[in-house]
Amino acid sequence: MSGEAPDTPAELKARALRHLVRREHSRAELARKLAPHAESPAAIETLLDLLLSKKQQSDERFAEERARVLSRKYGAAKIRRDLQERGIADEVIDRISAGGERERARAILEKKFPLKSENLQERAKRARFLQGRGFSCDVIIHVLSARGDD
Repeated sequence: MSGEAPDTPAELKARALRHLVRREHSRAELARKLAPHAESPAAIETLLDLLLSKKQQSDERFAEERARVLSRKYGAAKIRRDLQERGIADEVIDRISAGGERERARAILEKKFPLKSENLQERAKRARFLQGRGFSCDVIIHVLSARGDD
């Protein structure tokens, strides 16, 4: 801390709510942001439990929103990794559907490469692009084949 007194429980709650009003936060993110202002880790845990019980903070809601935003550009593997890095439990991640992955991959591919590939090198370039975005090999093969890329 920078010499300041720790926040009172009411001030800590107000700080947490200000963060949550801006956007959803995972429990781990919120704990990290509140840590410099709390008197103890126990005070943070108590506050986070209270916010959870009042449905003001939810890892599941955060994960759904984050997955929705990331799905515009990335595949299921990259989304899963991002959520894990943000402290979301595997069972919550598993509940978030990876459905529609082929359609997302097709849309992303057509936005980046509007024309079909004309040779093997271009097809490989498209496959590497989708792989870098976190799409599985099965999805990549299906999308490139359905599109008629050579």
